[in-house]
Amino acid sequence: MTIVKTPVYLDSNATTAPLPAVVEAVAAAMAGEWANPSSKHGPGDAARARLGSARATIAAHLGCKPAQIVFTSGATEANAMALAGAAARAHRPRVLVSAAEHAGLLAFARRLPDVGVLPLNRDGSLDLAAAVDAIDERVSLVSVMAANNETGVLMPIEALAQAAHAHGALLHVDATQRVGKLGFDFSNCGADLASVSAHKLHGPKGVGALLVGPGIAWPALLPGAQERGRRGGTENLPAIAGFAAAARAVLGEPALLESSARVTLLRDRLERELARAVPGVEVYGRACERLPNTSCMRFGRVPAEVVLTRLERAGVVASSGSACSSGGTEPSHVLLAMGVPAEAALAAVRFSLSGTTTRAQIDDALAAAVPVLRAAVAEHVQGAPAFAA
Repeated sequence: MTIVKTPVYLDSNATTAPLPAVVEAVAAAMAGEWANPSSKHGPGDAARARLGSARATIAAHLGCKPAQIVFTSGATEANAMALAGAAARAHRPRVLVSAAEHAGLLAFARRLPDVGVLPLNRDGSLDLAAAVDAIDERVSLVSVMAANNETGVLMPIEALAQAAHAHGALLHVDATQRVGKLGFDFSNCGADLASVSAHKLHGPKGVGALLVGPGIAWPALLPGAQERGRRGGTENLPAIAGFAAAARAVLGEPALLESSARVTLLRDRLERELARAVPGVEVYGRACERLPNTSCMRFGRVPAEVVLTRLERAGVVASSGSACSSGGTEPSHVLLAMGVPAEAALAAVRFSLSGTTTRAQIDDALAAAVPVLRAAVAEHVQGAPAFAA
């Protein structure tokens, strides 16, 4: 068995390694601007200036104005803020979310008094016709992710925005997975609110933002004077400085376009070579427009926990879906919503690359993974019945 000397990390949709420039920015802010940005003195002024500079940098790379950024602890909090604000609009109590949403958003949505779930097509795309039919004058907010974290399938944000606005509803987009992999321009995407997270684009953990469109008054989830009264609590300035450094390094348009094209080729090579060498490969969402870095597949009937354990022993790191919900015992809610049988969903593995993934790493991963996966499929194919439809 080939074992990779340096593990190949293919779980970038869970998190990405911070860039050296990000680590430097975090350390510099901790050492130099450690005062409270709300304090009215010299050190506080320096911290406030650093906060304003970081906000302006992030805004420039996300297509919004600095004042539209509400810094949060991450996308989970930003999503909760969006949904809670919608629920506070008592005259329009209904919130619609897609069945593809992150488990954290769905868990919060279940707490709301009036929630509807928009279905998926069998290919992983949103059933747009059903979504449009579900939007009416009772709906306050439609919340749909820009790209699914498990399959990579892109969602029809512009069409949803038109349908929502036609009925006076707002659109919230969880852009966590799209930002850093494909271009995202908040001012032109049609969304009224958007959530982002720094650690998905080589920034630090524990920081993200809710982008709020012009003219939208959105209540605070955490009361306080900070963030223009929209999110209480002293700003995490070191993490925000790191967020800005990541945005500057990753989100610049020429570099992002080049990275997306290169990563697409690497992902396609990974899928193509695994499908050629290993029996029973099925790629989910392949017929749709996807993120360039994401591949969700199963290898015959082999359970994902078996595949992942053997891959890691060989030096290849992947996952079975969302890092926040994958435990190996429950099938992916996204695949189930696509009509994938539970046993097949339990066999699904996600490979997710980043802009730092190299051709040599993919070649190493293939050399290590192919014999391991072929052996695993052979062990599980004996006398196995077909999946139930």
